[in-house]
Amino acid sequence: MTSSSSTSPARVFGIPNCDTVKKARTWLTDHGIAYEFHDFKKLGVPAPELEQWLAAVGWEKLLNRQGTTWRKLDAGVQASVVDAQTAAAVMVSTPSVIKRPVVMWADRSITVGFKPESFALQLP
Repeated sequence: MTSSSSTSPARVFGIPNCDTVKKARTWLTDHGIAYEFHDFKKLGVPAPELEQWLAAVGWEKLLNRQGTTWRKLDAGVQASVVDAQTAAAVMVSTPSVIKRPVVMWADRSITVGFKPESFALQLP
């Protein structure tokens, strides 16, 4: 399958026990949208995709500073995050700081988090 194929399934990146990821996956299933799931805990953060996400939505949107994982990080680590490169390093070492889910849709667009109204825009 090529990346331009409209039959490519969406790819959902996240953690299976995250409530927001569960809601997003249920919504996709209920709306008949095929997707592949990438578990950050088991498979890590894929570097090429992380670069795409950072380019598409920016590190500030991708980094979840409201989550418990961020709050538990050492203050020095938190203070070290000042740009996309330093944010990416923390995201790779601590995937739970990434706002979830990250969805790469069949058209290669990216959404972060789950809002039914933004997902509905992806319906054919």
